[in-house]
Amino acid sequence: MRLLITAWILIFITGFAEAQEKPLVQFSGIIYNVDSNVVVPYVTVTNKTNRNKTVSANFQGYFSFVASQGDTVVFSAVGYRREALVIPDMEGEKSYTVVVKMKPVVVNLPMVSVLPWASVDEFTKEFMSMKFADDDLEIAKKNVARSSLLAMARDLPRDGQEMRGVNFQNNHIALTNKAINQRMANPLLNPFAWGSFIQQIINGDKNKGN
Repeated sequence: MRLLITAWILIFITGFAEAQEKPLVQFSGIIYNVDSNVVVPYVTVTNKTNRNKTVSANFQGYFSFVASQGDTVVFSAVGYRREALVIPDMEGEKSYTVVVKMKPVVVNLPMVSVLPWASVDEFTKEFMSMKFADDDLEIAKKNVARSSLLAMARDLPRDGQEMRGVNFQNNHIALTNKAINQRMANPLLNPFAWGSFIQQIINGDKNKGN
């Protein structure tokens, strides 16, 4: 057990010493779209060498963090192909700046059908109570039914041809009855006409006596 613990301690010290031996640099850069030269915002920048340490670029595509020379850095974003680079060994340099260009990729997602039922049981219930549509003959009978025709005659406005026919008919009736009786009244049902007729008879008898 002591030998195992001692081995782990030696490995940790060796790795720590190697990490300390790597020179540190301020790794900075900006990320562009390779097709349009527009910045790609909020890209995830992961240092694979340093225990997958992750930072995010800002809305202008800029990032900056401390890394070691020789680290492998991966850039990933939704809708873009992953890009990776290795920070080169630079003697005496304290910073390293790059321009990263990411290529957009088109992801074809599977088609999704949105149904108005929350569960299979609800779908089964609706399907069992569903009323099937009538055939073409029944639909035609409903369209020419008296109720349907009256509803259409009441709601639909008259077109130009129908209005012209109505106006022509009204003008023809008005011209025909112009010299006869404009109001289409029956004189036998007019009490004033009867009164005038009786008065004429009385006046005629008086004139005959004289």
